Amino acid sequence: MKSVCVFCGSSPGARAAYADAARALGRDAARRGLTLVYGGSNVGLMRDLADAALDEGGRVVGVIPEQLVGWERAHRGLAELHVVGSMHERKARMIELAEAFVALPGGYGTFDELFEVLTWAQLGLHRKPCGLLNVEGYFDSLVQLVERARQDGFLYAGTAMPLVDTQAERLLQRLGALVTSDTLSTTSAPAL
Repeated sequence: MKSVCVFCGSSPGARAAYADAARALGRDAARRGLTLVYGGSNVGLMRDLADAALDEGGRVVGVIPEQLVGWERAHRGLAELHVVGSMHERKARMIELAEAFVALPGGYGTFDELFEVLTWAQLGLHRKPCGLLNVEGYFDSLVQLVERARQDGFLYAGTAMPLVDTQAERLLQRLGALVTSDTLSTTSAPAL
């Protein structure tokens, strides 16, 4: 695995553990030599993630919609900053640039990005693994909901399920083990 995309909040959240986890994930990605792809912001967990990777000498690529450059304060210290026209373009570019995905705690934007990646995998538009860094049980209810959807027949057999872990380093290791030449899609992301 050469790159990982991380979805997370532009807010720091209410618990210090969220920022700690974002920094740990950023550091671990850099130490593994992974290019870190994320939403390009310089606030909240997004900043913590990017700054930790940069502090470890990592390569960080941001993707941010033009309308959010001022609001989320685009991070200017990145290897690359892609300014795109819309949220749809942001998601498509991040999916294109990454070989795997991790969701940290966040709100609607994080949920939207996570579920789009999972939906595209279900539709066969990519075969890239996805994981949840479950900080202090943040994703417990989501995992239960997804399992309920599977049990009740709304997710068909063979649907890619996200890996769930509480440790950043171990989650990256597990995702990396799934990324092989035959698990990556040869289909590029569809135009939005």
